[in-house]
Amino acid sequence: MDHHQQQYHHHNDGGENDYMQQEDDWDRDMLLDPAWEKQQRKTFTAWCNSHLRKAGTQIENIEEDFRDGLKLMLLLEVISGERLAKPERGKMRVHKISNVNKALDFIASKGVKLVSIGAEEIVDGNAKMTLGMIWTIILRFAIQDISVEETSAKEGLLLWCQRKTAPYKNVNIQNFHISWKDGLGFCALIHRHRPELIDYGKLRKDDPMTNLNTAFDVAEKYLDIPKMLDAEDIVSTLRPDEKAIMTYVSCYYHAFSGKQKAETAANRICKVLAVNQENEQLMEDYEKLASDLLEWIRRTIPWLENRAPENTMQAMQQKLEDFRDYRRLHKPPKVQEKCQLEINFNTLQTKLRLSNRPAFMPSEGKMVSDISNAWGSLEGAEKGYEEWLLNEIRRLERLDHLAEKFRQKAAIHEAWTDGKEEMLQQKDYETASLSDIKALLKKHEAFESDLAAHQDRVEQIAAIAQELNELEYYDSPSVNARCQRICDQWDSLGVLTQKRSEALQRTEKLLETIDQLYLEFAKSAAPFNNWMEGAMEDLQDTFIVHTIEEIQGLSTAHEQFKATLPEADKERQAILGIHNEIAKIVQTYHVNMAGTNPYTTINPQEINAKWDKVRQLVPQRDQALIEEHARQQNNERLRRQFANQANVIGPWIQTKMQEIGRISIEMHGTLEDQLTHLRQYEKSIVNYKPKIDQLEGDHQLIQEALIFDNKHTNYTMEHIRVGWEQLLTTIARTINEIENQILTRDAKGISQDQMNEFRASFNHFDRDHSGRLGAEEFKACLISLGFDIGNDAQGEAEFARIMSIVDPNRLGVVTFQAFIDFMSRETADTDTADQVMASFKVLAGDKNYILADELRRELPPDQAEYCIARMTPYTGPDAVPGALDYMSFSTALYGESDL
Repeated sequence: MDHHQQQYHHHNDGGENDYMQQEDDWDRDMLLDPAWEKQQRKTFTAWCNSHLRKAGTQIENIEEDFRDGLKLMLLLEVISGERLAKPERGKMRVHKISNVNKALDFIASKGVKLVSIGAEEIVDGNAKMTLGMIWTIILRFAIQDISVEETSAKEGLLLWCQRKTAPYKNVNIQNFHISWKDGLGFCALIHRHRPELIDYGKLRKDDPMTNLNTAFDVAEKYLDIPKMLDAEDIVSTLRPDEKAIMTYVSCYYHAFSGKQKAETAANRICKVLAVNQENEQLMEDYEKLASDLLEWIRRTIPWLENRAPENTMQAMQQKLEDFRDYRRLHKPPKVQEKCQLEINFNTLQTKLRLSNRPAFMPSEGKMVSDISNAWGSLEGAEKGYEEWLLNEIRRLERLDHLAEKFRQKAAIHEAWTDGKEEMLQQKDYETASLSDIKALLKKHEAFESDLAAHQDRVEQIAAIAQELNELEYYDSPSVNARCQRICDQWDSLGVLTQKRSEALQRTEKLLETIDQLYLEFAKSAAPFNNWMEGAMEDLQDTFIVHTIEEIQGLSTAHEQFKATLPEADKERQAILGIHNEIAKIVQTYHVNMAGTNPYTTINPQEINAKWDKVRQLVPQRDQALIEEHARQQNNERLRRQFANQANVIGPWIQTKMQEIGRISIEMHGTLEDQLTHLRQYEKSIVNYKPKIDQLEGDHQLIQEALIFDNKHTNYTMEHIRVGWEQLLTTIARTINEIENQILTRDAKGISQDQMNEFRASFNHFDRDHSGRLGAEEFKACLISLGFDIGNDAQGEAEFARIMSIVDPNRLGVVTFQAFIDFMSRETADTDTADQVMASFKVLAGDKNYILADELRRELPPDQAEYCIARMTPYTGPDAVPGALDYMSFSTALYGESDL
């Protein structure tokens, strides 16, 4: 048993021992199962030919064709790719043995122990020996190199088969005999590597013939594997020959292992490339991250190193806010980036080391150490920045506070001083009265104390300005300028205050002297002026007197007044004397402010003017009294003349009114009789008109003389006029009422008795004989005539309806005429709309509509056109063009009335 067979023996289970056992028997007894021998013969022959054809030859019979050793040597040369010793060309047995031995030696030189196989048996054509030798060659050259995961050749081949067929559910390769009987194993191997050659889905486990033939045919046609077994032999054998199957399967392995090698190579290249790409990406990422981070540090450091303070609190606080944003928002991601960068660098170097690549060298200035140095510089720049900011803010806060305090105090002070210089420079005292001067002095004293109180504020303002200078406030120049302005103004105010104080006191003394004289003048002038004004008023009094007695009284009073004039003149002279004294003083002291007397508005010119006026009015008054006396005598005559006539006309009008009232209330005879009676009255009244006109003439004279009362009569012209107009109106209205009653009676067919009954009812409730009934009186009247209008809701609604008819203007009264119209409507025929409709129907020749031509033919022109203009087109089912609706027109005629 050779080396391989020992390996075989060592690795296989009990099942395989049968085979090894059998092989020992074969070696010893030269026995072989006929079926197995047939299978081996076919397989080994085909296997040898698959190699020999490369040398342009083949064998037909395995035990015959190798006997001279020539083809055996050729086979080994093709398989090994090496040259063997030169063969013997002789035909003798010795030559053949020599050649076969050369072949066996070559096999042995490849480390194969040939046990019990000798050259003589081969030359003699021993089939078993020949098959054994070929199997040894197959094992050494076709199977020995197959090794999967450090297993023996046979196990390696089995493991390869199992792995390749693992995805196929009906295939379970456990050995090299019965596992292959159904042919699916062969088909699966082909489909796995060349799926386009076999439609695996259509194969069935219970059809081994088809499966085996499919695999063998395809392998021969497309994979260059000759047919090494017959399907029938495999199917008919209980257990196919293991060597034959192994040989066949090894051909499949070699056919596909080329592809396997290519796949493996491709995978290896991809893996190498992927590692390289990943490493390059990491290098790129590192470079980019490093550049970005260094750039950010480069930009940030100058910002942190800039310690130039801002002038305003707001700007410094913005700086602090920016720094906090930097610490809170901008720096943390950069810390992460720096950390990430170092991690990426270490990861990259590890990966490069593991994949046998050279270490990564970042570009100039981007080493991890460069980044650390830059970061150190950043941290250095950052150090103390926040503390500096806070100190600056504290300083500015103090400055801002001081500056604000300065501005506030300055503003308050400036507001207070605003207008004060102008006020102090006023010359108001030059034209002031004494009382004004005293008030001005008080006001000025108050101002002086106010001024003193403000001294403190000015000192505070100066102190704050000084402190701002010491603290180097950026806006000190403007603060100093403002402070200087305030101090200068303060000095100026002090000077002006002193000057004004002196001027006011000087003026006060002068005015006090004049004041005494003014007072004396005022005390005398006032009563005298009042007396003169009273006298002028009395003398000019537009007296209105109505009697002679009154005028005589006025004349007596006037004579008494004239007697007092000489005494009054003396009083006048004394008052003027006081004024002259004042004038002298003013002249002496040049007081230009003594213009007016504070105690009085009266001046000497006024007193003289009024005195002249009084003396002028006295004779005018004398004349007026004489004229008035004559006028009063004339008026008395006019009064008597008017009264004599009025006292006759007034009673006459009253009598006539009463008589007319009686006629219209007492119903003697027919309506026509009443009408005749009334017309006679009307005539007699009209004939009385000249007397009224004469009285109007006398009344006009009285009015022109402006006489407003007349004790001789109780009648005024207004009374007479109203009475006369009422009389004319009443007679005309009464005649009109009777005429309307006649019309109503005739139109509605109301009898004289009915008319009398209506009148009697109306008069009964017309308690004040006004000819009108109020709503409640009218309601009582209707109830007395039998109308059902109780106090329930229905009665109220019915009464409201009736009121809307009789009082359409809502005046709250019902005239007799409206009452008669309503009553006649309630008692007469009411189907007039139907009657009109019936009349139109006759004109229309019994149709439901009428034509314009028919109307023009039957009615006078203007009435025909009136109807045509107002009728709407008729739209009934029997309508014809031009048909007019006389029915709705007839209804509308009455609808528009009070029905």
